[in-house]
Amino acid sequence: MAKEDEAQKASLWERLDRPAAAPRASLTPQRIATVAIEVADREGFAAVTMRRIATELGVAPMAAYRHVSGKDDLWALMVDQVSGELEPPAEVTGWRETLRAYAVSTRETMLRHPWLAQLPAPLFALTPQRLAAAERQLVSLDGLGLDVDTMMAAFRTVGAYVQGATQSEVALAQYMREQGWESGDDTRRGLAPQMSYLMETGRYPTYRGYTRAAARKDDAAWQFETGLDCVLDGVAGLVERGRA
Repeated sequence: MAKEDEAQKASLWERLDRPAAAPRASLTPQRIATVAIEVADREGFAAVTMRRIATELGVAPMAAYRHVSGKDDLWALMVDQVSGELEPPAEVTGWRETLRAYAVSTRETMLRHPWLAQLPAPLFALTPQRLAAAERQLVSLDGLGLDVDTMMAAFRTVGAYVQGATQSEVALAQYMREQGWESGDDTRRGLAPQMSYLMETGRYPTYRGYTRAAARKDDAAWQFETGLDCVLDGVAGLVERGRA
């Protein structure tokens, strides 16, 4: 009984690192995660339940529970698996190029798997693949004259920008689908009554100027990467001061 209690207290990743007593090729944590990702990609985060995944796999729910103890473990496995898509090319070197490559790759991954934008922060922070990505980025910042707290703050600030900007992009895309809008023009027409009134109050002249002159309103990738460069320029300032 004590051994069973100890096994239950071990983290998901510790349990997976242990050799399986009787491996089953047809049902593994990786297979469970793959099917869960397919369901989430098609139907959204809310559709992923242990019962639904067991049904998709053609097994009894208890068979899946032998590999995954509950939804938190399942979501962690899903996040870890898609995080394997983040690895930038090996030839990417230098702190700025490395952070930029991971940021762009993270956005692309979240757009492929929009349910990532719905996960509470603790569920996607601690997985082997995510820590591997964090490690490579931190290594690129190490040795530049930053103390470890500043180095981590810089890394997390870039990550916060990527997460927030992409969550907004995913949320807008979802809202457009719900409204039946297929383009930026459709969206602007749909929001025109609200926007027109607000602009006509004369209280927002700079914003009004943007709405009339902007040429990249629908270029989400350009907007993301320009904002990313703003953040990276801030990190560059820290690095320059650290080297001084």
